Amino acid sequence: MPLSIKTLRALAAYAAWLPLLAAACLLPAGAGAMSVEKEIKMGKEEHQKIIGTFGIYRNSELQDYVNEVGQRLASYGSRPELDYTFTLLDDDTVNAFALPGGFIYITRGLMAHLNSEAQMAVVLGHEIAHVTEKHAIKRQRRQKGADFVNQVLAVYTQSAAVYELGSLFGGVLIRGYSRDRELEADEVGAELMAKAGYSPLAMMETIDILKANDQIEIVQARQEDRKPNVYHGFLSTHPDHDTRFLKALEKSAELSEGKGESIMPEEYLKKLNGLAWGPSRRVGVIRGTTYYYPRIGVKFSFPAGWRDEPVSDKLQVISQKSDAIFSLAHARVIGSSTLEEMTQQSIGGDIREAREITIGGLPALLGISDRAETFYGPRPVRFAVIYDKRRLTAYILWGAGKYDLKKIANDGDFIATIFSFDRMSNEDYKAATELRVQVVRAEEGTTMEQLAEESPITNYPLDKL
Repeated sequence: MPLSIKTLRALAAYAAWLPLLAAACLLPAGAGAMSVEKEIKMGKEEHQKIIGTFGIYRNSELQDYVNEVGQRLASYGSRPELDYTFTLLDDDTVNAFALPGGFIYITRGLMAHLNSEAQMAVVLGHEIAHVTEKHAIKRQRRQKGADFVNQVLAVYTQSAAVYELGSLFGGVLIRGYSRDRELEADEVGAELMAKAGYSPLAMMETIDILKANDQIEIVQARQEDRKPNVYHGFLSTHPDHDTRFLKALEKSAELSEGKGESIMPEEYLKKLNGLAWGPSRRVGVIRGTTYYYPRIGVKFSFPAGWRDEPVSDKLQVISQKSDAIFSLAHARVIGSSTLEEMTQQSIGGDIREAREITIGGLPALLGISDRAETFYGPRPVRFAVIYDKRRLTAYILWGAGKYDLKKIANDGDFIATIFSFDRMSNEDYKAATELRVQVVRAEEGTTMEQLAEESPITNYPLDKL
């Protein structure tokens, strides 16, 4: 079942739109039938969008490993006419999903949460089952409704990526599948695992891991006054004690009796050692309260307790209570535009208290726009437009508050963040290297508290570990 994806995290805040799906017109019975050729064509088209949006994790050994396990499971499936494609995505969210035509995805974020190959087989087998049972295709009759909701969400999240991924895939991201179809995927997935030599009992372990992750996210979301980014609400009611679910496990366990596991758990951990952790470097890297953007060579510092919410080609940090946001974007400057002209193009609105200053050794215009478009809608914003003439690049920094009408409640924080802007030094580039998973053997006296204290993870290191 799909989990929420980081670049689309804002979807969760707009789940109230989902009842609109109920108004979708249903096609006549049988209208969801689709030829294998059309299914594969659809999958290939959506696959290119997925890769373009999230990127492939650049580690051929791990990619081969995921593909090897996935192909082994798929070989026992009921659809030999499909050539399955298994992809490890360069995304740090805990996620896995499938597209029609045999396109299966798992994120490195989910890989880092699993402890054995059998648990990875649980995830891949479950997603293969969604393909073999044609769950996405059977839901085609609601495609029109899903397409409409995608358009609504794209507007409200300011993210065209939601709509660009297509109505079929977008629907999976937004809603997941019904309880019956998730149960069916569990049953089929357990059978695939058993035939491939894995213990289906690993399903219980995997569900426990995902539930624990959701529980931590729910607690943190409550502290930050936001909606939790969880498994579309499915895991909270997952029938792990359901009679049908337990019978499926029991039946599959009989098939695997005496076979043993295909690989020892430690082998999985060895392959995991060195896995990238956290947001992709192409988005930005946080160390403490400094946000580095190696791709364009700049950095800024933000208030303690704030968290990152990168979107597309800009960096964003949000206050702990989600009532203030600060953003940094950049744009190519063509021609001989003045700072005032750059400001009107990028910020707009009625500008006041504008003054030309120097920030990070570069000319800048600092001021307030009374009504600019923000994450919260039209709001007054504190902004700075900084011009790097050598790179012909304008950096646009602005901050806004959720409840601001005329005054800017967090203006002090915004100004401090703006004046912390600077170009990255050689030392900064060294500090901005990606975090990597390090597998350590617990010795006597090793505690999670000790590891958390030594960890470079920001915000809730103990919970995350």
